[in-house]
Amino acid sequence: MRNIQKQSLKEEGRSRKKINREIVLVTYVFVGLFLIMIGYLGYFTYKESDTYRNNPYNSKRQQLFSDRYIRGTILSSDGKVLAKTEVDEDGKESRNYPYGPMFAHVVGYSTKGNTGIESIANSYLLNTHINPALQILYELKEQKTLGDTVKTTLDTRLQRAAYEALGDAKGAVVAMDPKTGAILAMVSKPDYDPNEINAIWDELVSEENKNSNLVNRASQGLYPPGSTFKILTLLEYIRENPGNYEDFSFDCDSVYEVGEYKIRCSKQISHGEEDLITAFAKSCNGAFSSIGQTLNFSEMYKLCEKFGYNAALPTDLLSNASSFVLKDGSSVWDVLQTSIGQGKTTITPLHNAMIAAAVANQGVMVKPYVLESVESESGTLIKRFSSENYRTVMSPEEAAVLQKYMRAVVTDGTGSKAEGDGYRVAGKTGSAEFASGRETHAWFVGYADVEDPKIVVSVLVEEGGSGGSTAAPIAKAVFDAYYGE
Repeated sequence: MRNIQKQSLKEEGRSRKKINREIVLVTYVFVGLFLIMIGYLGYFTYKESDTYRNNPYNSKRQQLFSDRYIRGTILSSDGKVLAKTEVDEDGKESRNYPYGPMFAHVVGYSTKGNTGIESIANSYLLNTHINPALQILYELKEQKTLGDTVKTTLDTRLQRAAYEALGDAKGAVVAMDPKTGAILAMVSKPDYDPNEINAIWDELVSEENKNSNLVNRASQGLYPPGSTFKILTLLEYIRENPGNYEDFSFDCDSVYEVGEYKIRCSKQISHGEEDLITAFAKSCNGAFSSIGQTLNFSEMYKLCEKFGYNAALPTDLLSNASSFVLKDGSSVWDVLQTSIGQGKTTITPLHNAMIAAAVANQGVMVKPYVLESVESESGTLIKRFSSENYRTVMSPEEAAVLQKYMRAVVTDGTGSKAEGDGYRVAGKTGSAEFASGRETHAWFVGYADVEDPKIVVSVLVEEGGSGGSTAAPIAKAVFDAYYGE
């Protein structure tokens, strides 16, 4: 009997220990889950809350913030007011844009939805970091609080230079720092006056309006890159011929014939005997079409995707993805056209600026950004935005070769009108065909100063004709403004 009782007690003890272990395990699980929830709450509060609050689908919550806060001010990098909310004696608010159409697309508007910086900085503009006691006082008095101030990377001098140089033409201009990705200027035309957005809205969105005034052509406009694409054709040729690319020669008589197909040089110019750097500087279509026939287009496809084609650009600004579709096995005509930036290839001016910036930046492509910092009403720094590298797209040695060739475009080729006094430019022009019987789009992408690149400029003029004659002088106007000419 005693043995039975002892055995029973042992089993009872083991059962209790098992139950205790299970209780401890469950306790640890719940404590672990609790700590995970606390950690996520902290992460969400400090890292993700602005993202969710700023999401356009969160419009009801944003409306609650607009009921509590007066929308904050947007400033240029040089301290000029780009957007500000004014309140009249009756408490009625109105958003004012002192520069009118000049910053229309990049700054955007905050009625009829939000666009541009008004959209990407929405959560900062409808938030406040004033003294908490003062904020409580405003709440008790049911008085709205002024939102935080957003400072941008935009430079009013460069924006004005780009805006005025583009004139009445349709197109876009982008200026950015090649080392940081800071957008210094972004112009798109046709434009609109954001001060009048409510009054002119129906006109802007009507089917009769064919100008697409609301589209930011700088980041959303897709165009054939024309001869600016020869930067990538050249790079792929160098990679496939590392030991003898400088031995290339071509005799240009203005028309390059392959069977039934003909590729003509711009303005039917015969360039004569050319080496590779001369063909690039003169933008010889025949030479680069012949180069295209020798390339491995599966590798070319990979190169283009490395440079950002067929993917969303790494920017908060609303943008469209550039497109490159050619692979091995394509028709002769598609190869000839694609090699010189025609065919089905398309690109945005912002993306073209990123490619030129990668050349200037020793092969490192940076992410474009337009917000510099967030400050409270009293000027206290709340948040500072910093540059980020996107990816390394080529070696420094490859970048050095492209720098040399792009410099030759300005000194001995089609880009001479981009050169200024007191600084030196490297770049590439382009004249892109897009429709039969229509004038070509005019391109220029380049940077200055070649010894220590500080600014990249990308210019696209719709139906502007020659890139060297039309787009390069616009780039020069921006370079002149930057260097104080």
